[in-house]
Amino acid sequence: MRQQVVSQTGVGSSASIPMNLDSNPFNVGFGVVVTGTVTYTVQHTFDNPWTTANPVWFDHPTIAAKVSVNADGNYAFPVAAIKVVVTAGAGTAALTVIQSGIA
Repeated sequence: MRQQVVSQTGVGSSASIPMNLDSNPFNVGFGVVVTGTVTYTVQHTFDNPWTTANPVWFDHPTIAAKVSVNADGNYAFPVAAIKVVVTAGAGTAALTVIQSGIA
């Protein structure tokens, strides 16, 4: 998968980035770059983002409630989609995702 970038400015949720569930190994790396002041969390879902009207989202275990710091993490096991949620502040959180497999 080619590098994918989504961002959220101010409180709210970015667009989700669907993952390729057929990649083997699945491995996904991501980073969040912050501009300004924000509190943010990276989230994932196991629901199909194309067919589920209201997916259930789960917080990443280590990239949650981060305050105005850049951070990176990974997913070693399959998730259907990833997004970044800003819960406070007026700055921007930009999420970059790279998945192993075919580019």
